[in-house]
Amino acid sequence: MLAIAAAIFMLVPVASAMRVSPMVLEIESRGTNASARIEVQNLNKGNLPFQVRILQIQFGKDGNMTETPADDKFLVFPPQGALPPGGRQVIRLQWVGDAEIATSQAFYVAVEQLPVPLDPVAKDGLGAQVQVLYNMRALLVVAPPDSKPDVSPASVRQVNYQPPALPGAAESLSMQDGVEVTLRNEGRRHAMMSNFGWRLEGKDRDGKYLRVDVSPDELIKAIGTGYVPPLGERTFRLPVPGFGPEPVKLTFIQ
Repeated sequence: MLAIAAAIFMLVPVASAMRVSPMVLEIESRGTNASARIEVQNLNKGNLPFQVRILQIQFGKDGNMTETPADDKFLVFPPQGALPPGGRQVIRLQWVGDAEIATSQAFYVAVEQLPVPLDPVAKDGLGAQVQVLYNMRALLVVAPPDSKPDVSPASVRQVNYQPPALPGAAESLSMQDGVEVTLRNEGRRHAMMSNFGWRLEGKDRDGKYLRVDVSPDELIKAIGTGYVPPLGERTFRLPVPGFGPEPVKLTFIQ
């Protein structure tokens, strides 16, 4: 069985046998800021063997995400190890890819628990053993030095949508009254849009003025980091009810 902590864009916490921190890292493609460190902690009662893999993330026009192995773009030390109960290991990540990348590039740092030999099954054949292996993924973004994001709302409207089910939960059948926001980034650097507060202004279904302020903490729960790629778009849906069919204005609050 495989349990995945989706700590990349939605930051969904799950009970696990290990902890990885931080879950979001930002570095640059050259200079003194071209490296990062993450720490792996064993929360299990037994030994924790693990390996580290790097996957590049790219978004298509339809919003779907693809992953491509990218271990050759980083020097990872150590690339694997084994932790005793309660043990910790700091992993160093050094960018060795193109120093002159044109735009930000996003990656998963996947820390994967490795299987260990199991005790023999009982001779009567009635015994059964299952290993639960955990795969913790952190978001690592490499950006060109001196680059900047340039994000603006491309579309903001009321929408009824089906919220995604939480890991391990049954799929929700109820529709959510909310707001769909498409953000366009015309800069060469990525943006983490849950670092800001969002102010939504428009009219409710009766034509009356309606304003809703969404805090960074609320945004993290709804959309995770709010990552918007450079020279690209991303669409988010927020559980903010009450707006009518007219366009909604979005501003960002520092």
